[in-house]
Amino acid sequence: MSDSENNEKQLSMKELLDSYGTESNASVRVGDKIHGKIISIGKESVFVDTGSKMDGVVDIAELVEEGKDLPYAVGDTIDLYVVAIRHGEIRLSRALTGAGGIDQLKDAYSNRLPVEGRIAETCKGGFSVEVVKRRAFCPVSQIDTIYVKTPEDYVGKSFRFLITEFAEGGKNIVLSRRVLLEQEQAESKEAFISTLTVGTVSTGRVSRIMPYGAFVEISPGIEGMVHISEMSWSRLGSPEEILHAGDEITVKVIGIENAGGDSRKISLSMKQVGDDPWNTVQARYKYGDKLMGTVMRCMDYGVFVEIEPGIEGLVHISEMSYLKRVSKTQDMVSVGDRIEVMVKEISSENRKISLSMKDAEGDPWIGVSDRYRVGQKIEGTIEKKEKFGYFITLEPGITGLLPKSRIAKFSDPAAVEKKQAGDSIAVVIEAVDKDQRKLTLGPGDSRDEDDWKTFSGDTKQTMSSLGDKLQQALKKKK
Repeated sequence: MSDSENNEKQLSMKELLDSYGTESNASVRVGDKIHGKIISIGKESVFVDTGSKMDGVVDIAELVEEGKDLPYAVGDTIDLYVVAIRHGEIRLSRALTGAGGIDQLKDAYSNRLPVEGRIAETCKGGFSVEVVKRRAFCPVSQIDTIYVKTPEDYVGKSFRFLITEFAEGGKNIVLSRRVLLEQEQAESKEAFISTLTVGTVSTGRVSRIMPYGAFVEISPGIEGMVHISEMSWSRLGSPEEILHAGDEITVKVIGIENAGGDSRKISLSMKQVGDDPWNTVQARYKYGDKLMGTVMRCMDYGVFVEIEPGIEGLVHISEMSYLKRVSKTQDMVSVGDRIEVMVKEISSENRKISLSMKDAEGDPWIGVSDRYRVGQKIEGTIEKKEKFGYFITLEPGITGLLPKSRIAKFSDPAAVEKKQAGDSIAVVIEAVDKDQRKLTLGPGDSRDEDDWKTFSGDTKQTMSSLGDKLQQALKKKK
């Protein structure tokens, strides 16, 4: 190596900068961060447009990870730091590396220039770091932006650091990696936010679950919030029904608001990533369709049934059963039950669907006139006793009324009045009104019937006796 080269090596960064300033009008300085375009790639070096009269050069070895190819091509842009300015050349680097004097570290501290360091070992309160052949200290709180559980994991690894304290002529050097990471995150955050618009679809990670929604990290250091109402087209009781911390999800930006200073309030939606199912509901369902659904809520007036995610219909309490009178929806179904329903009406504009459970089962009154005729005797079951009469079930869904006034016509009214709900009773069909869905019943063993039997028996005996006497009189004449 020539004497001139040795002398140049001993020059401090400040001296190099001063000498450069006398030879060129370039606007770059040692410590500047360059965002330049790669203009050519050599065998060992990459040349970068610095925006000044001189191009910058960085060693390929510094840009390549071990065992991998160079991740850049001509035309790509790259962020590098100016670490030295020599005659006709600007040396660029990701950080200050290699052997160097104490003056270089001092200049790096003054110019806030990153330095490359290898973590040698852990020590009390942090790490011992080898940087430019010297020992420095990095507090454990400054090694990363996250809490460090196992400091040993960092030993033997090389990172870029910023010198935050340079004292006692270089005997006391304190480093921070965290400051650089936060700077990078801030730059990345600003760049990301500048491109973020309403309607942007992005992938993120669920960072926190709250009762009202979930916070999602869509870029390092950038969180948005998905309100519970924007998680699914279906109704949710809590976010935990479909989300957990750490889940990777796809979201859509639905709002960006300034929250003071540089912060932004970003509103996200999971459900709007896909189409609203109500937009095409009438193309999928029509009147009379029988479907399986899940009971979501039980109200006094009916139950809400989900027939597909995001599509709920109402089964009014009057549409729950033909087979029995329903006074409380919970007597028929419970939340979570899978039930069969029939579509009765669809209004996509009002986002409403009317459903029926009883029509899905079938109407037992269809063909009732063919099964029950006036005068027909049948065995029924007492369903309910009222002051005005008894309701008698003839078959599931078919109930007739036995008026109170007709009970006295039974052959044994007292025995009938002692009967309770659930007891069987013999009745006769007196009237059928299928339009009003009514059957009027009478006694199956009335007193009138017993009187007729008695009358019929006495008459037969009397007629028989008269006939015998007439035959005897005729024989005597002969």
